[in-house]
Amino acid sequence: MTIPSKSTVTSNNRPAAPALSRWISLSRVVRRETVIGWLFVLPALLMYAVFVLVPLLLTILYSFFRWNGVGPMTWVGWKNYVTIFQVPNLIGTIFNAFWLVVWFSFIPVGLGLIVASVIHRVATGRLGAIARTVLFLPQVIPLVAAGIIWGWLLALPGLINQILRAVGLGVVTRAWLGDFNWALSAVGMVGVWVLLGFCIVLLQTGMAKIDPALYESARIDGAGWFTEFTAITVPLLRYEIGVCLTVTVVAALAAFDIVWVSTAGGPGNATSVPGIQIYVLAFTQRAVGLASALAVMLMILVVAVIIPIQWLSRERAL
Repeated sequence: MTIPSKSTVTSNNRPAAPALSRWISLSRVVRRETVIGWLFVLPALLMYAVFVLVPLLLTILYSFFRWNGVGPMTWVGWKNYVTIFQVPNLIGTIFNAFWLVVWFSFIPVGLGLIVASVIHRVATGRLGAIARTVLFLPQVIPLVAAGIIWGWLLALPGLINQILRAVGLGVVTRAWLGDFNWALSAVGMVGVWVLLGFCIVLLQTGMAKIDPALYESARIDGAGWFTEFTAITVPLLRYEIGVCLTVTVVAALAAFDIVWVSTAGGPGNATSVPGIQIYVLAFTQRAVGLASALAVMLMILVVAVIIPIQWLSRERAL
């Protein structure tokens, strides 16, 4: 049996030593970068935990108690959630929120697709920039100011009714925000005005990314504007449409400021939405537990609506 010399053992082990040292150095660098990264993220995580996670957990906790916000809390279990389905005014706010989804989401996205397509085809250059800026202005105006302005416009002596009288439609004039049948739709029109510009700008940005050769090929095959719109534009804007639907649906389901400033939930409960009802229950009627249960249901409702929209837009876009 031949025993290897010391020099042979040393020469065979030399390649392993630099590789091991490089691995140790690399692992130290990775750990140091990880620690530094978490240190940068930590302030944002703390803010998120304090202002989002903690209130969320407390809201879920309060929803199982009867509490006036000051005195002792009484455990009631699921009773607050059952009460929401038993009281017509509470469950009615959810139906009102879904009606606002039609106005705040479907109409702005549908109109936004048409207007963005027209601007993309016709208004190019400086004219297109001016059109986008003018249409986007309502998104910049504070919602409280928008609610006040439209409250004046939709009043009985307001500009809307004056225009209707001027064109011979005085028979349809009314106090739009004070009419039980039209108040919620009038609030919805305000939402259309606010959100339409956002949808147009986002959708037109997506249209700018579409290869013009696709439209040229479609025109060579004899396709018209509507065929191009349905076969090329809309399918290639699935992701942008998903973003528009997400933002506008959340705005509809969580609506508060526009409704509160314009109608405060009236007349009666015609425009009462979950956000308004949560505020009234918590700060007017001192039913914090019931308000928390309605807030939790609103959160579940938003998540249940948004997740399918996100999944469909991402799945189709890939």
